[in-house]
Amino acid sequence: MAYTRKNVSRLTRTERRRFVEALLEVKRRGEYDEFVRLHMQYNAPDGERGLRSAHMAPSFLPWHRKLLLELERALRRVDDSVTVPYWDWTRDRTAGSVPWTDDLMGGNGRRSDRQVMTGPFAYRAGHWRINENVTDIHYLTRDLGHHSNPIQLPTARDLRAALADPVYDVAPWNSTVTKGFRNKLEGWGRGRGSVSWRNHNRVHRWVGGVMVGGASPNDPVFWLHHSFVDLQWIRWQSMHRSHRYLPADPPGSRDAQHGRIVARHERLRPWDVTPDELEDLSRIYRYE
Repeated sequence: MAYTRKNVSRLTRTERRRFVEALLEVKRRGEYDEFVRLHMQYNAPDGERGLRSAHMAPSFLPWHRKLLLELERALRRVDDSVTVPYWDWTRDRTAGSVPWTDDLMGGNGRRSDRQVMTGPFAYRAGHWRINENVTDIHYLTRDLGHHSNPIQLPTARDLRAALADPVYDVAPWNSTVTKGFRNKLEGWGRGRGSVSWRNHNRVHRWVGGVMVGGASPNDPVFWLHHSFVDLQWIRWQSMHRSHRYLPADPPGSRDAQHGRIVARHERLRPWDVTPDELEDLSRIYRYE
C-alpha cells in the first residue's frame, strides 16, 4: 500500500517530532552524510566533460526522485510512520513561516556568520555537525531571502509557466535550453544574478548558506524542497499524459551531448535503475 507525503504545514506536532527524530538518527548512524557525498559527486555542471546525471540535464528529476526515495527509506527504517513532507514555497514564503520553526527546520542564520542558532539542526544543539562540505565549516548556515541583495521565492505563476510546457526537455539537453518543462522547473535562465535563478534554483538561492552548491543536502530543508519539486513532475505528467521523459534515445556519436546525458532506458548512475522505471512510483508513495 502506498504511503503519503504531506504538506509540511499540515503535519501534526507528533508528526513533526517523529520526522525530526528520524533525521537526527539517520545522521547519527552516518547514513545521512552518504547522501551529501553522493549529491556532491554527481553535481557536475555543463562545462565539465563526462556524464551529467543530477543537474543541468534531463535526468535532474528522476535522479533527485531516486535520491529522495533512498533518504526516505533510511528514515522509515528508523520509524516506518515517517515520510518526507513537502514545502510549498509558493504559499509559505517568509522566514517566519513553516518550515522555519523551532520544532522543524529551525530559523535563519545569524547576521555575523550565517550560522543557524535555533532548532534541532543548530550546531550548538549537538546533533548536526556538517562533515561533508565544500568548505571547512562544520555548522549549518542560512541566509533566508538573500540579505545583501534580497530576492523573493518563486510564485505560483512561475511554477505554472513551467508546468504549461508540454515537452519534457529539448536538445541540447543542458542549462541553456529555453524550452521544455525540465529546465523551466530546474531553473537555469539567461543573464546573471537573481534574474537567472528560477523555480528550483531560486529556492536554493533564497535559502542561501549551505543550500547553495553541491553540499546542499546538509540543510535538511533540501528534502522538503525536492519533495515539492518531485510533486511538480507528477502534476506535469497528469497535465500532459501523452508526453514522456526525453530523450528517448541517447544522442549519436557526433552529438556534443553523446555520453553526457541519460536517455530514457539508460542506467541512471549510481543506481541500477532507468528514468523510465522512475516515471511512475505511485505504487510506493503519493502526495496529499
